[in-house]
Amino acid sequence: MSIMRMPPNELVAVRPGAEFKEIVAAMERWKVTAVPVVEGEGRVVGVVSEADLLLKEEFHDHRPGLVEQMRRLDATAKAGSRRAEDLMTSPAVSVAPEASLPQAARLMASHHVKRLPVVGTNGTIQGIVSRSDLLKVFLRPDEDLAAEVRRDVVEHLFPLSRSRVDVRVDAGVVTLSGEVRDSALIPLADRLARAVEGVVDVRCELTAQGRT
Repeated sequence: MSIMRMPPNELVAVRPGAEFKEIVAAMERWKVTAVPVVEGEGRVVGVVSEADLLLKEEFHDHRPGLVEQMRRLDATAKAGSRRAEDLMTSPAVSVAPEASLPQAARLMASHHVKRLPVVGTNGTIQGIVSRSDLLKVFLRPDEDLAAEVRRDVVEHLFPLSRSRVDVRVDAGVVTLSGEVRDSALIPLADRLARAVEGVVDVRCELTAQGRT
């Protein structure tokens, strides 16, 4: 089969021999902007995106000159192709299952992609992470964020003065206030709080004991 629905999260993938129209139909049916190209038992060999497919439309009524063909060899080749193996971008930009959400977000931003295949050590696909998946983390309740910041930041860095540190979260914005013994750890507390998944911003109002 050229178009596949694969467990565990029923992701959509295509075989290298999938035809142009099959790929377009799959994207439309499953409401995705890109599909991984897999071979064998699910080894990712590339990704076909809307941008790859739209090249055919771009050059549909425009015959590029020799200079443009030389300058855009990859684009003009894809415009004349009709199978996934010729349309795909390869190697695929992918992410490991253990990667953090910020790492995935940086990969998407640096490579200008909207979806990343999640690929195991053996090269087989395990899932897909999209921009919408990255944004879901910001739906975490404020009380969950406050509990994690207190447990993983305040109690870890300030075990002796933790009772004097207040953690408040409003709409994802963390405010740290109170007095701590070691002023050198205050910048670290700010950085660690920002690293908590779902935190929008941090206002660090911590002061060292004996200082105003």
